[in-house]
Amino acid sequence: MFLTKKAIPRRAFLRGSRGALALPLLDAMIPAATAWAQTPAKPVTRLGFVFIPMGSDQDRWTPPGQGALSELSPILTPLKPVKDQVTVITNLRLPNAYPGTHDTSNSAFLSAASAKHTESSDYFSGTTVDQIAAKQLGRETQIASLQLAMDLNPLAGVCNNGYSCVYQNCLSWSSPTTPLPSEAHPRVVFERLFGEGGNAAARRAALQTRASLLDLFTKDIAKFKQRIGVSDRLRLDQYLNSVREVEREIERAEQAVKDNKTPDVERPIGVPAAFADHAKLMFDLQTLALQADLTRVIAFQLTREQSNRTYPEIGVNDPHHPTSHHGNDAYKVAQIAKINTYHVSLFSSFLERMKNTPDGDGSLLDHSLYLYGSGMGNPSLHDHENLPILVAGGAKTGLKGGRHIRYQKGTNLANLHLTLLDHVGIHLDRFVDSTGKVEDLFERVDLA
Repeated sequence: MFLTKKAIPRRAFLRGSRGALALPLLDAMIPAATAWAQTPAKPVTRLGFVFIPMGSDQDRWTPPGQGALSELSPILTPLKPVKDQVTVITNLRLPNAYPGTHDTSNSAFLSAASAKHTESSDYFSGTTVDQIAAKQLGRETQIASLQLAMDLNPLAGVCNNGYSCVYQNCLSWSSPTTPLPSEAHPRVVFERLFGEGGNAAARRAALQTRASLLDLFTKDIAKFKQRIGVSDRLRLDQYLNSVREVEREIERAEQAVKDNKTPDVERPIGVPAAFADHAKLMFDLQTLALQADLTRVIAFQLTREQSNRTYPEIGVNDPHHPTSHHGNDAYKVAQIAKINTYHVSLFSSFLERMKNTPDGDGSLLDHSLYLYGSGMGNPSLHDHENLPILVAGGAKTGLKGGRHIRYQKGTNLANLHLTLLDHVGIHLDRFVDSTGKVEDLFERVDLA
C-alpha cells in the first residue's frame, strides 16, 4: 500500500498484483490543517443519463397540473420514495431527430443533432452532452465516462430506414464522427473498474485463483482501517460489502449460463437471465463507480430502440417494438404503460440506493444529477414531441425537486442539456439548437 500522507489523497487506491481497489470518499481524506478539518469531506458532482426507447404512453406519464409535484402520474408512481428528488419536464422536443425514426431517436437524445442518412461508415451526428461534460469532469478520474447498455449492440449493417446501426446503438459520441460503443456485460464493466493488467484471458485465469477481488486486499484493508476513524470504517465496510455482493451476483449469473438452454438473443452470454437482475447489476456498478470517484459521467441505454424484448414478469408477453405501434389500441397502449412503469421502477430503486449511500456531507444522490427519458414521444407516430423526461438529483446539487415544469409549447431538449452543463460548470453560449435554459430548475448554486 502506498498511502503515506497524513491526509489520505482523494485519488487513493489499494493496489494488488491483479487489481486496483478505489476507495469511497472518507472524512480522513481531508487535509488536517484546512478549514475542512472539522467537516465531512467535500464531495464532487456527478452527471448521468438513462435512455429508454420508444417513447411512452404520454397520458399515463404526464403528471397533472404544474409547479409542485403533488400527485404522481400512474407511470411515475414508483418514484414516490424519491419524489422530492425528482423534477418532471413536459413538452420538450427533438426537432433534429426528424424524419422520425428509431435510429434518430437514439442518436439525437444526447446530441440534439441531425444524423446523416447513410448505411455506410460515413456516419455523422454530433458530440453528445455527456462527452462534453466528460472532457471537464473526467480530468481527475480514472475513467472519463462510462457508456453502458443492456443489449448486444452491433455497430455494422443497417438497422432501420437506411440508417447505419451505429445511430441506434451508440448513445455517446465524442465527436460527430466518433461513436462510443456501450458495454452490456457486468463482468467486463467490473474488470474495467477494478481489474488491472493482462489481457482478458489472463484476467479470467486469475479468477480461478481467488474467490473474490477483495481477497487480494485483505491485509491492506486491515492496515488501512487502523488509519481511519469509526465512522469511516463503517462507510468503508458498507462500500466493500457492496463490491463483494456485485461480484457474487456476476459470478452467479455466469454459473447459471450452463443451465440456460434458451439464451436471449439480445442478451450477452453470462449476464443474469432476469431483466430486472441484469438492470440492478448495471445500476449497482454505476453506484460503485460514482461512489469511488472512478468516473463522474455515465450514459446508460436501459433498452434499445426496436427491442423485441418481452416482459412476462409484469404480464407483457408481446414484444415491445410491435406493441409500441399501438395505433391507439387500448390494450396495446396499456401494455406500453406497463413497460414504462417497470422501467421507471428500476430507475427508482437505483435512486433509492444512491439516496442511502453516504457521500461526504450527504448521500451519493445528494451530489448527483441524472436525466432519464426517451428521444421519442408517441411511439405509434414516431414523433419527437412531448418527450418523457425527468431530472433526478439531491438537494446538494441545487435541483428544485418535487416539481413539474410544464411548457405550454414545444421547447427543445437542447435547452435542458445546456442547463445541466452550465450547472456543473461548463458554460456554453449554445448547445446545438438550444434557445435558452430551463428556468427555475435549480436554486442559484454554482457547482463549478
